[in-house]
Amino acid sequence: MELVDGKKLLAKVKLELKSEVQKMAHSNLRPPHLSAILVGDDPASKTYINAKIKSCEEIGFNSSVFKYSENVSETELLNKIHEINQSKEIDGLIVQLPLPKHINSDFITHSIDYKKDVDGFHPINMGRMVLGLDCFVPATPFGIMSLLEEYNIETSGKSCLVIGRSHIVGTPVSILMSRNKKRANSTVTLAHSKTKNLTSLTKEADIIIAAIGIPHFIKDTMVKKGCVIIDVGIHRVPSDKTKSGYRLVGDVDFDKVKEKVSFITPVPGGVGPMTIASLLKNTLFSAKKIIYSRT
Repeated sequence: MELVDGKKLLAKVKLELKSEVQKMAHSNLRPPHLSAILVGDDPASKTYINAKIKSCEEIGFNSSVFKYSENVSETELLNKIHEINQSKEIDGLIVQLPLPKHINSDFITHSIDYKKDVDGFHPINMGRMVLGLDCFVPATPFGIMSLLEEYNIETSGKSCLVIGRSHIVGTPVSILMSRNKKRANSTVTLAHSKTKNLTSLTKEADIIIAAIGIPHFIKDTMVKKGCVIIDVGIHRVPSDKTKSGYRLVGDVDFDKVKEKVSFITPVPGGVGPMTIASLLKNTLFSAKKIIYSRT
């Protein structure tokens, strides 16, 4: 079994991006700028935003966070997004999810200029991805594809089972894995909560991308020997062995499943760091397009 280490790859990506920022500085170009909108006091959301901002600082990106109470109106958020859309100094914008129930998340995320949509959620970016055109690929699927590339995991002709059909992970990664490209060309099955006889599918899969949102859903009895496991899930579960009183686990029963597989991502430290890496890459891509178009 080989551990697919997202932390290690993120560190490598940061070095590459830091070098790109230095090249831009030598050409008298400002560094890329990533902005985030944070609504409410959700601890997990704060942690995610802080990790992204810290990464920006480490590689020389500019960053900004606009914080709002959970009672913020949709209109106020839309006004701020419009302001950022018009800014010539901000290259990427993310709205940290989830948003309060009185806010229409799709309406908010779709209001972001697709040219600054570094999360890759805008319908134009999704549509361009489906057509195989240049776009911002959703950050987590982008990170998954980067891990497969980095670890030279064979995907061509393999049976790939994606469990979960969200527009954030499951659906886009199923499209990317079926592409006619070197690190794709898989025969993809997209399973979900309504899928019958799911275990019969998991036992036949060469690659399983688990994004179903249920802790320890994938058991060792459900996978065949030598398969590849990409665990997208992340959950807080009670633990009397940690100071915080909880620990993080994925959709896969890691301790048991790892004995049967060829590659597996840990939780935490697998896919999560690569989501940040993808956001940073997309922000650089956006900055180069915006800055170079004005020089």
